[in-house]
Amino acid sequence: MRKTESQKIALCGVLSALSVVVLLVGNVLQIGTYAAPMLASFLLIPVLEDYGKKYALLLYAVVSLLSLFLVPDKELVLRWMAKFGCFNAAVVVMYALLIVVLAPPELVQEFAAEGTPMLLALLALGNLSFWLCDRALTAITPLYRQRIAPRLKKKF
Repeated sequence: MRKTESQKIALCGVLSALSVVVLLVGNVLQIGTYAAPMLASFLLIPVLEDYGKKYALLLYAVVSLLSLFLVPDKELVLRWMAKFGCFNAAVVVMYALLIVVLAPPELVQEFAAEGTPMLLALLALGNLSFWLCDRALTAITPLYRQRIAPRLKKKF
């Protein structure tokens, strides 16, 4: 039997919804970090075999995008919210203490002249710098563990 385009799209839609459900269940049960994506990938087989690579790649892309929005990694989101929350709170407290305790007239005049947009731009660039620094530290830490720490242990 020849499959029409609408039948192909319908099957891909149903399988994408089922894949997202599998990923959601895996996320809820806390055992699905590795198992749920593997199970969801089995749902690509019928599309790959019956309709070809084009539809299989399209199904994979759709499931990836839907899972990005519907199956968030809650720990990762909470970790980044905590990091940026602490950073922003520290910056705001630092500037508040600077104005209240020291109260340099030049700084007060600069804040009054530049206004809120400049302070928001400063905070946004600070967040970008914080994120870049965190990424760099994440990349460099394994290098330290593998190469530098063993050498330091031998010498000290």
